[in-house]
Amino acid sequence: MRLKNMNDAPQTTILIVDDNPANLGVLFESLQREGFKVLVAQDGESALTRVQHIQPDIILLDVIMPGIDGFETCRRLKAQPLLQDTPIIFMTALTDMVNEVKGLELGAVDYIAKPIHVERVLARVKTHLRLRHLQQNLQRQNAELDAFAHTVAHDLRSPLSIQMGYAEMLLYNRAQLDDEQLDGALRKVWDAGQRAVNIVDALLLLATVRRQSDIDRHPLDMARIVIKAQRRVSALVEQSQGKIIEPKTWPVASGYAPWIEEVWVNYFSNGLKYGGHPPRLELGAEAMADGMVRFLVKDNGEGVALDRQAVLFAEFTRLNEIRATGYGLGLSIVRRIIDRLGGQVGMENAPGSGSIFYFTLPAAEPRI
Repeated sequence: MRLKNMNDAPQTTILIVDDNPANLGVLFESLQREGFKVLVAQDGESALTRVQHIQPDIILLDVIMPGIDGFETCRRLKAQPLLQDTPIIFMTALTDMVNEVKGLELGAVDYIAKPIHVERVLARVKTHLRLRHLQQNLQRQNAELDAFAHTVAHDLRSPLSIQMGYAEMLLYNRAQLDDEQLDGALRKVWDAGQRAVNIVDALLLLATVRRQSDIDRHPLDMARIVIKAQRRVSALVEQSQGKIIEPKTWPVASGYAPWIEEVWVNYFSNGLKYGGHPPRLELGAEAMADGMVRFLVKDNGEGVALDRQAVLFAEFTRLNEIRATGYGLGLSIVRRIIDRLGGQVGMENAPGSGSIFYFTLPAAEPRI
């Protein structure tokens, strides 16, 4: 199963609304040469019909047109929820202050005076697209931070509640507990504390992934990375009586070893917790025709329901609403790591039984 590359950026779409064929022709050709997807409408009604089927990234809008004028068209466009933040630039010979103020009050971001100068239009369009892109990034980051805080609070609440409950029992009922009960209570406190520490470690890793701009990609010694990851889950392997089976050889991929170790640790932990009884994890790797290497962990569990597969690697903004039980936070970070390294993540149910969690990385360049 191959996922869509999350880094594929769609082509920027510009809608030109003008009843002058000469203006339309000049702007259409100039903007298309710059790599934009250009749509046209020759009056306000046609523009309103157009935006029912496609949402432009920016709109160039003439003021004086047959039928409803540009001001009324702008008002109706801005009344649509999906277009409230879409930049609208008026093109007009009406450059007096009253009309400029009227246009800005209706939601336009700029004015371009006629006759049209292509260089000026291109400069204004690119400026407002950059501003819109920055605004969208800020909105996404704010939404993610809000959902991220909610996710972390949700995940930390459980182990902290367990610790508080057992601490209260030890504080007020210690005299009534025998040694075995004391040991059991202390073990629960320790386990809950370890869960909280793991969550904090995941947050620190996420901060590093978000902050680190220069990534030292190099050919990976995957056998060594997997051994280090197995050591970190050795207690879970022993507790679950699980088994991890490695391939004899590994194709060489390019990446950042500390991050890839975290990916394996996450996949191992999930497979050992939600695999069979006892869990059996088979690791694999294959070089693919597109220059990528696919690494996988196949478990012997019951598989994952189709409605949950779609949300396993959800971003924090979706986790806030979805809560894919047991997997959420860690797999979201795995996705972020692999995205940064130019690969993809995914899962599929194995033929027969079990699940396959995989990630891809670019194959390492052959040494000369």
